[in-house]
This record gives sequence, C-alpha cells and structure tokens, in this order.
Amino acid sequence: MKDEDRQALGFEYVELDDIYTQADIISIHLPLDQKTKHLINAQSIQKMKKGVILINTARGGLIDTKALIDALKSGQVGGAGLDVYENEQKYFFNDFSSNIVDDDTLVQLISYPNVILTAHQAFLTQEALCSIAKATFENIHAFTTNGKPVNIPKM
Repeated sequence: MKDEDRQALGFEYVELDDIYTQADIISIHLPLDQKTKHLINAQSIQKMKKGVILINTARGGLIDTKALIDALKSGQVGGAGLDVYENEQKYFFNDFSSNIVDDDTLVQLISYPNVILTAHQAFLTQEALCSIAKATFENIHAFTTNGKPVNIPKM
C-alpha cells in the first residue's frame, strides 16, 4: 500500500512490539507458517497491556494455547475471542454433544467466562467460499493439464 493511501485511510505501520505494548485489542489475521507459529506466546504476551483482548480468526497455531491459558489465569489477557484452536482437527465440525472431550487444554479453555470459542466459522462468507472454489478448480485444471496443482497449502 502506498504511503498516501495509508494516510488517506488514517493508519500507519508500526513495529510488532509497539502493537503489543499499545493495543487494547489485538486481532490476528495471518497465515500459519514457520515464522508465525506461536507468534503469540509467553514472551509476547508479557509485552502486552494488562487486560488485552486477543482475537484469532486465522489459524490456531498462531497462539501458544498454554501461554494463553496462563495469561488468562493471571489476568494479563482479559479475554479471548477464538474462531480457531491449535488442536482443532479432532473436534471442530464434529458433534461431541454425547461424548466426553478428552482434550484437557480445550476443556480448560472453554471453561473460562471471558473466552468465546467457535468452531472455525469465520471462513463461512460468500467471498471466502468463492475463493476456496476458485482455488479448487484452478488446482484441478492445473493437475489435469501439467500434473501439478498450483495452490499447495503451506504446512
């Protein structure tokens, strides 16, 4: 984005540590890769304002869940809105209403009154679904044409 576009919109880029120390609410919108895995961890949480609210609708692995739980217990994190969970594969999109959830970390996380955890629903928009369909068709076409898909997920 050009400088004049940022200025017209009224925002500026800052260093990540500045975000940690200044933000009341941190909303995460990043892909998960080796550089971003556990971007939110015990060290970064200690830099944050006491009572910060964390929102993650991107990927569960961006937050170290154990560090988040410790920060919720201490009050360093005032609350969390999570549409993703680090170990969600087994649980999300499955009905566990008549089963015992055996993931103690997940059970602990959802027991907090200041945590909202949804089953990875943020993707469920018309734009996201169209993008998923487009990538799928591009992969099918590329694979049938040259034997290689074009959109290969990282991780």
